Amino acid sequence: LVQLVESGGGSVQAGGSLRLSCAVSEFNYHTYCMAWFRQVPGKEREGVAYIDDNDANTTYADSVKGRFTISKDNAKNTLYLQMNNLKPEDTAMYYCAADRGGWSELAGRTVCYSIYHSWGQGTQVTVSS
Repeated sequence: LVQLVESGGGSVQAGGSLRLSCAVSEFNYHTYCMAWFRQVPGKEREGVAYIDDNDANTTYADSVKGRFTISKDNAKNTLYLQMNNLKPEDTAMYYCAADRGGWSELAGRTVCYSIYHSWGQGTQVTVSS
């Protein structure tokens, strides 16, 4: 699998912006699917944004649509999460994740599942009101 290291977290006031970075050891078939998750202690992990290698398809949680943007730079082996107009409810530990996905006969291509096998250690984002 691959090693993932997040950075860029911090404390910001509501309405502010942060850009999270995820350094990836290597983009390969194990990183076909990449995503950002977040988790608050005592609550379930939430998928925030997803990106795959199929035409750089992206998907976002409804709570962050229009505010967050996921992207990756293959040359720099880095995944990004640009977070704008941050809200207090965005406060969480943010994790970078990667997975190889799997072939779907239904879709006729490799698809990304809910289970990711490579994880970073997380970077804390705190948004104050």
